[in-house]
Amino acid sequence: MNQTLLAVTERIRARSEASRAAYLERLERAAVNGPRRAALSCGNLAHGFAACPADDKAALKDGREVNIGIVTAYNDMLSAHQPFETFPAEIKRAAREAGAVAQVAGGVPAMCDGVTQGQTGMELSLFSREVIALATAVALSHNMFDAALYLGVCDKIVPGLVIGALSFGHLPGIFVPAGPMTSGLPNDEKAKVRQLYAEGKIGRAELLEAESKSYHGPGTCTFYGTANSNQMLMEIMGLHLPGASFVNPGTPLRSALTAAATKRATEITALGNDYTPIGRILDERAVANGIVGLLATGGSTNHTLHLVAMAAAAGHRITWQDFSELSAVVPLLARIYPNGLADVNHFQAAGGMAYLIRELRDAGLLHDDVRTVVGEGLAAYTREPGLEDGQLVWRDGATRSHDTNVLRAAAEPFSPDGGLRILHGNLGEAVIKISAVKPQHRVVEAPVRLFFDQDELTAAFKAGELERDMIAVVLFQGPKANGMPELHKLTPSLGVLQDRGYKVALVTDGRMSGASGKVPAAIHVTPEAEAGGPLARLRDGDIVRLDAERGTLEALVPAQVWAERQPITRDVSGHHSGMGRELFSIFRSNVSGAAEGATIFPFFDTARA
Repeated sequence: MNQTLLAVTERIRARSEASRAAYLERLERAAVNGPRRAALSCGNLAHGFAACPADDKAALKDGREVNIGIVTAYNDMLSAHQPFETFPAEIKRAAREAGAVAQVAGGVPAMCDGVTQGQTGMELSLFSREVIALATAVALSHNMFDAALYLGVCDKIVPGLVIGALSFGHLPGIFVPAGPMTSGLPNDEKAKVRQLYAEGKIGRAELLEAESKSYHGPGTCTFYGTANSNQMLMEIMGLHLPGASFVNPGTPLRSALTAAATKRATEITALGNDYTPIGRILDERAVANGIVGLLATGGSTNHTLHLVAMAAAAGHRITWQDFSELSAVVPLLARIYPNGLADVNHFQAAGGMAYLIRELRDAGLLHDDVRTVVGEGLAAYTREPGLEDGQLVWRDGATRSHDTNVLRAAAEPFSPDGGLRILHGNLGEAVIKISAVKPQHRVVEAPVRLFFDQDELTAAFKAGELERDMIAVVLFQGPKANGMPELHKLTPSLGVLQDRGYKVALVTDGRMSGASGKVPAAIHVTPEAEAGGPLARLRDGDIVRLDAERGTLEALVPAQVWAERQPITRDVSGHHSGMGRELFSIFRSNVSGAAEGATIFPFFDTARA
């Protein structure tokens, strides 16, 4: 075992000892013998199965058959979630074949960051994670279920489902993905078209045509952003069936995996001999494995928020320093856009999760003494699913990469480290992902220009005001100010400036899309400007040095001037109404800082940043 991995994991365990023990005590209190619905009154139970078919109703009356709750994030606008339309029927059929019952316990919202990118609705995006967690809890609160299947894929949906599932940690649970859409217009070509549009060299019709060829059918977007990082995490932490993450929707193999997840859920309830509650699976070793997987694949920076919040829901305290220390020893084994030219379908063809897990496990970079939804250890996750005569089987996965431009062995990585750095300095603490940033762009020292939203920056770019070395500081974009929207809309403009030879970087207390890449971006700066953070002490023209190699973010302002300078303030009330934002005032008032997961839930009853 890698000694840094052991040390970080032990630090998480020790730091979380009291909170994890309290969580497990709550889990044990909830985990009573027999089906939970046995505690319901006759009237309660009759309501619970009133609409069931006769056979299901009889099974639930008897009280000894497994009842699986389906929590679904289906809607047919979101391409990644449209395939879930047919899943409940498939799951119910598979449950009956296994002698069990399945019911749709409830639905959770699923918003598309691709639709809301650069729009007002994006200010609800991060908080939708908390709404999803709450909706999951409501769905399971009927107390009718022995296990749950969670149908979700995209950015905030999977983290929200995990947080909600962990509030019912005594229930076994399996996450069931829908899979990525087939490959369309290559992601790098799409990015070039976006830059041409930003420069005014093509029109809206050409841009829309390119976007439509890239996002063209059911399934997850094929770049390696937060949605596909979610799938990797669920598999490497043992909450998917082995090899389930990146199988395309609408295929026989996808359907077979959904049926197998249903059957497996019936086998791990308290009614059988292999009781596997989800709260026990997500121990400190599984959490550390998740961080390793994120780093080894160049995954989304959004998980420096989401993983912190998910771990907290199970009683674990993890910090950005944990990410940073592991990043120094975890090699980058995958290059998937925006960290390379390949998409997730190419990653799957090159060997996929089975090869990745085999390499990390053999290199001592994963804990193997973990529980998963299929049993003990990760050996099963080095195998990949397939069909033989129409039957689902698992075969040994690849022992060598089928494409070393996409996926490599731990001994021959793309980079010796994971490419995620934590920046410290007099501007606070920030996250930067450098796996897609060329070495010559990783240190930028330049005058800053302040912007208070991304539209201001876009307007300045179009007016030709940014043709120089510059660090763009977009502030008052944190969770308290306006919900911490993604600022991916800035990427084309800043990319154009970089391509013209200017030294440019972004510094913000907001987020960037998991799809962002080549421009150095110090994001999630905390404390945020709205909370009086030092970012608000900057003035136009101040020199800032962003050094991703040394891990520093500094305003090069004389110490006495800096100490005496008062933070600027901003009236952000315009972000607090319209498009439903007025309903989220309680979220903005109670949200924690970015380093604590930007969550409204008081997992540790700590003071809010």
